[in-house]
Amino acid sequence: MVRTVKVSKIKIGGKNPFTLIAGPCVIENRAMALHLARSIKAICQKHGIPYIFKASYDKANRTSIRSFRGPGLKKGLDILQEVKDKVRVPVLSDVHSLFEAVEAAKVIDVIQIPAFLCRQTDLLVAAALTGKAVNVKKGQFMAPSDMVHAVKKIEQAGNKQILLTERGSSFGYNNLISDFRSIPIMQQCGYPVIFDATHSVQQPGGLGSASGGSREFIPLLSRCAIAAGANALFLEVHTNPKKALSDGPNMLALNKLEALLKNLKQIEKAVRSTR
Repeated sequence: MVRTVKVSKIKIGGKNPFTLIAGPCVIENRAMALHLARSIKAICQKHGIPYIFKASYDKANRTSIRSFRGPGLKKGLDILQEVKDKVRVPVLSDVHSLFEAVEAAKVIDVIQIPAFLCRQTDLLVAAALTGKAVNVKKGQFMAPSDMVHAVKKIEQAGNKQILLTERGSSFGYNNLISDFRSIPIMQQCGYPVIFDATHSVQQPGGLGSASGGSREFIPLLSRCAIAAGANALFLEVHTNPKKALSDGPNMLALNKLEALLKNLKQIEKAVRSTR
């Protein structure tokens, strides 16, 4: 049985409708973050979809040392706080160190552990001790059943506000593949499972000094995830993915979001009617 995790007023898991976690890969500037948050919220409200804004203040695992990383911890958290205050939505961002976990928890509602760091015990414990909801992305190198160990680390630190995210598994050089069995397998840990449809179409290092991606498959994987029972969907969204400063090849264009969400609501309704 999948328990319900509460993020602000949003309930994820149980019999609740799927939640959307969406926003740009990285905070490029204040105006862009606010515009995307407002635009996505308006679409979600129109279709009755709970919404959490996501954006990274620092992309610490970029392919190249010359790649844009974001505004940094202090300025990034200031912008995320402004998004919370002005748009009135919960916010999510990645942390990469024990210090960041403590500082970020002063602002963000969901602390996200990047896939490459999902086995880092001290980081998981530090995130858990903040008392905030913790979203752990499954490493591309891990079996879904292995995520039970991340769950136990957080639980033993006294936190049961846990979310798990599937984002594809390594499949040869520069390729990922999504195994939708991982959604019910990870749900056996007792917590809601999110499907990251945009990073699942990423091609890590596929452009040499940057990651590539096949954004045309985002709708297909999203539909499969909702049909498989995912409790939330994670999408990186940009007004113009071709000009994005990070992960453009695997981001969804804002003008394609509404049609996709309408389709996903139909799929959710159909699937739930058969249970």
